[in-house]
Amino acid sequence: MSAVPKIIEQARAARLVERLGGRSIVLVGIMGCGKSSVGRRLSQALDLSFVDADTEIEAAANLTIPEIFEQHGEPYFRAGEQRVIARLLKSGPQVLATGGGAYMSAETRDEIRAAGIAVWLRAELGLIMSRVRRKPTRPLLNAPDPEAVLRKLLADREPFYALADVAIWSRDVPHEAVVVDIVEALEQHLGVAAEPAKAPAGAETP
Repeated sequence: MSAVPKIIEQARAARLVERLGGRSIVLVGIMGCGKSSVGRRLSQALDLSFVDADTEIEAAANLTIPEIFEQHGEPYFRAGEQRVIARLLKSGPQVLATGGGAYMSAETRDEIRAAGIAVWLRAELGLIMSRVRRKPTRPLLNAPDPEAVLRKLLADREPFYALADVAIWSRDVPHEAVVVDIVEALEQHLGVAAEPAKAPAGAETP
């Protein structure tokens, strides 16, 4: 892993990882909300491994996700996605980015609840569209009006994303700022107390 400036102090990161107790931090949310890009930086900040479920699905199938959709259909993809995520969750602690539809599965939500902490990366429709336009390989957006499709996906999926343990807004800011938001929310969720401030050298203690 290349050297990067530490976003989170090492001791603070260690306290949070210790409280995870082997659980994974699982990023959920709609396509384009930043799960992979933010997830990589979060894993660096916490000295955890980063795993992208979509990449693992492609490796297991020896096909790209668009090819899986085209050759086998969405139900086949979802079944494989569920199996892969269940397998990956056995390797925590880690930062695990999931596909936009993964959290719709009740079985997958149960697996995440048992072995991880779900973090929903929320994002406004306009920001999502600006991001997904850069990557024209989204099978669900292969439609005459992709914005209408995305709007419906958000309406259908947000009630499920809202079941996550933590919700964070993925804004149009440096990803490091979102990482700090996630860490603070996880600390609050897990009851990780901030390290007491040290008294200046030579100061008398009561």
